[in-house]
Amino acid sequence: MSATLSAPVLPEYLKGRDFLTFLEYSPEELQELLTLAAQLKQLKRNRIPHKLLEGLSVAMYFEKPSNRTRVSFEVGIYDLGAHPFMLRKDEINLGVRETIADTARTLSRYVDCIMIRTFAQKDVEELAQWADVPVINGLTDDYHPCQVLADLLTVQERFGSFKGRKLTYVGDGNNMANSLMLGCAMVGMDVTIASPSGYQPQPAIVEKAQSIAAQSGATVAVSDDVKAAVKDASVVYTDVWASMGQEAEAEARKQVFKAYQVNAENLALALPEAIVLHCLPAHRGEEITAEVLEKHADVIFEQAENRLHAQKAVLAAIVR
Repeated sequence: MSATLSAPVLPEYLKGRDFLTFLEYSPEELQELLTLAAQLKQLKRNRIPHKLLEGLSVAMYFEKPSNRTRVSFEVGIYDLGAHPFMLRKDEINLGVRETIADTARTLSRYVDCIMIRTFAQKDVEELAQWADVPVINGLTDDYHPCQVLADLLTVQERFGSFKGRKLTYVGDGNNMANSLMLGCAMVGMDVTIASPSGYQPQPAIVEKAQSIAAQSGATVAVSDDVKAAVKDASVVYTDVWASMGQEAEAEARKQVFKAYQVNAENLALALPEAIVLHCLPAHRGEEITAEVLEKHADVIFEQAENRLHAQKAVLAAIVR
């Protein structure tokens, strides 16, 4: 099998693009990234070198701590033949030690791409505005496109197609909910967000996702009824109830979200072949039971692996 695999042809028209929210890409371009991710995964699995970014450099700036994001990006950058550079908050202190514009213009003289994982989406947007190299959003409070690209790859691997499938997200209407709505709408997969009142996704993002879905033939819905939302789902997705920066709210959120748990009772309403996804880290006994997590551990950790392949696809497509 390995003898038939070769490095993919990279789409020239994506070179130099930022990857910030998904909205910078057309549905066709998003599908092209998924196809490229699948190809790169096969090369990695078969230990076939694919140094598509030989000799280039990628800066990785972290204001939020990370396990999956840092390791998957660093390994992926090495796989592609480039050099990763880790930048910590105490070294850069974006927007404080110097302006974001000056940081962007300086880093653009040293590296070929900047990946940033931070709190404010506006900081990522400003960095991209001033940088002369592509900027990748590794996570903000509003969006997590790298994770959702990996999620879509996982769904595609399991079901072959998005059409006629429904993804239900159960939990806080956070960055994951926002990016899942946009990503699912773009590939034509129905998506429902089940969140308690007061914790639902931003209306403007819901409306944007619904507008995209109207073109792709999908539906985007928001509900506070978990059982109705999970019914007939092919994918049931969850995330922690309190994200980074919300630690002071954690105990109060446990009470608000206690009915919004992915457990055997709720999962029984989904389709028999339904899979469970979780972007991790998981808090067993809160947003998901240990029983459900372990039953679906195979696909959840395949999903975690797919961060590597999805991000490599973005890097290979936009850097060079």
